Amino acid sequence: MTSSASPTPGSAPPARILVVDDEPQIRKFLDISLRAQGYAVALADSGGAGLEMLATRGADLVILDLGLPDRDGHAVLCDLRQWSSVPVILLTVRSGEGEKVMGLDAGANDYVTKPFGMQELMARVRALLRTHAAQGDAVPVFDDGTLRIDLAHREVSLSGKPVTLTRKEYALLVLLAQHAGRVVTQPQILREVWGPTHEEDNHYLRILVGKLRHKLGDDPASPRWIATEPGVGLRLVAQAEPGI
Repeated sequence: MTSSASPTPGSAPPARILVVDDEPQIRKFLDISLRAQGYAVALADSGGAGLEMLATRGADLVILDLGLPDRDGHAVLCDLRQWSSVPVILLTVRSGEGEKVMGLDAGANDYVTKPFGMQELMARVRALLRTHAAQGDAVPVFDDGTLRIDLAHREVSLSGKPVTLTRKEYALLVLLAQHAGRVVTQPQILREVWGPTHEEDNHYLRILVGKLRHKLGDDPASPRWIATEPGVGLRLVAQAEPGI
C-alpha cells in the first residue's frame, strides 16, 4: 500500500518515507501526517513486506516498529543494515533503556517511544534527512554473471542454482561483496563475523574460508572469487555489476 505527495513543477522530488508498522491506525496517522508535510509515503504491515518494499522501491528514511507480527523489529533492522545505510527511526512502546541501546547498537539512527508527539517525530525526520541528504543507497544485489548475492532476500546462487550457506559463511561472503575488489583485513573480518573478542582467532577464519570456497567451487590456488592476500586478509576478485 502506498501513497505520495506530488512535487510542484521544477521542485525536487519529495523525500520517500517507508513506514513499517502492524497497527492500521498508526500507519494511517503517519501516512496522513507525513503526506501533509510533503513527503512521499509507503506503508508496510510486516517486517518481510517492509524489507521487500525497501529493496525494490527504495526509501530515504524508514520508520520501523519493533513489535511486528512476523519477526522482531531488531531482526528486521539487522537484516536491513547488511545492505542499506538508509536512516532508521525505531518506533515502539518499549521504553526501557536496554531496548533503546540494543536498537541503536544494531544500527538505528534514532528512537521514538509510543505514544509520541507528531511535531517531535517530524523534527527527527527532518534532521535525519538533512544529515543523509548527500548519501545514496546501493542496489542490494551483487551479480557478476555467475555468482549472485541478493542481500535483501539473503539468497546466494551460482549460475542460477541456489547455494545453501551457514549464517557465518553468508556473513563472510556479504562482507567481502560489500568491499568487492578491495582487501578486507583479517582483524576486520573476525571482528564483524565473530565479534570484537575474536580478532586474534585466525584459525576460525581459515576453516570458514575453506568451507565457503568448497561450496562455491572456488580453487584457492587460482581463485575465481575469494583471493587471499597473505598476512593481510581476503579480497573478492569478481567485478559486480554497478549497484553494491
